[in-house]
Amino acid sequence: MLHPALHWRSGMSTRDVDARTVESMGGERRTIARGDVELSVQVFSGAEPAVVVLHGLAGSGTEFEPTALALRGRKVVLLDQRGHGRSTRRPADRSRAAFVDDVVAVIRAEASEPVDLIGQSMGAHTAMLVAAAHPDLVRRLVLLEVDEGSGSPEEHAALGAWLAAWEVPFATRAQAAEALGGGALARAWAADLEQAPDGLRPRFDADVMIDVIGHVAVPRWDEWGSVTAPTLVVYADGGMFTEGQKRAFVAHNANARRTDLVDASHDAHLDARDAWVDVTSSFLA
Repeated sequence: MLHPALHWRSGMSTRDVDARTVESMGGERRTIARGDVELSVQVFSGAEPAVVVLHGLAGSGTEFEPTALALRGRKVVLLDQRGHGRSTRRPADRSRAAFVDDVVAVIRAEASEPVDLIGQSMGAHTAMLVAAAHPDLVRRLVLLEVDEGSGSPEEHAALGAWLAAWEVPFATRAQAAEALGGGALARAWAADLEQAPDGLRPRFDADVMIDVIGHVAVPRWDEWGSVTAPTLVVYADGGMFTEGQKRAFVAHNANARRTDLVDASHDAHLDARDAWVDVTSSFLA
């Protein structure tokens, strides 16, 4: 997820996702320790090569449970990246290198051969950097709504203000979904809220999100151009990038090809789920 304060974060969606509760759709929850950080992963059993999935800013792996179920038969690992979900909430190191090293640790713990790596937004940026730094670990790469780095300090400040303005705690998940915009993304956020003594609260801190996204904004053209894994770049017609940005990004890597989803937002894995699953499954087959 990226820049929820902006217009495409208003809950625009043309296809509902199934209502979810805090109960998992399946998979086994595990913890991988890495220094002072504990990484929470949800593992769906199946055959290798495994599929490792990385969510966007302020999200968690639970957003991709429907994707994991659609890939049944394959081992699928959903990682809550540091600062997010059920992983360590306030990691001291929030650099891109730390995120990359986390993914490498997860791959080595959960897979015996190179994996198919999927990421959305911030998670796609992380996945791109993993593939660049560790080509031996990545078989294929799927990037949903990504560029080489994006966002201005002003946009980051707006993002932080919006996240900090959530009127928490929420009394119910339904109230939270309505307060956060009422769309597919809002429902996913609401489903993943943590039960605290005084009510439901997000599984992240706004100041950590601002720090994390500041690192994502730094252009990484050299790393992207060096990726050798066959790559599918997926954009949404209602996403956050201009046509010029999309073309420039895809053209910068000879191993990348592009597909576009219609009636979809930046969070197309939620509001255009069937189309997202179709293009992803076909590419990874």
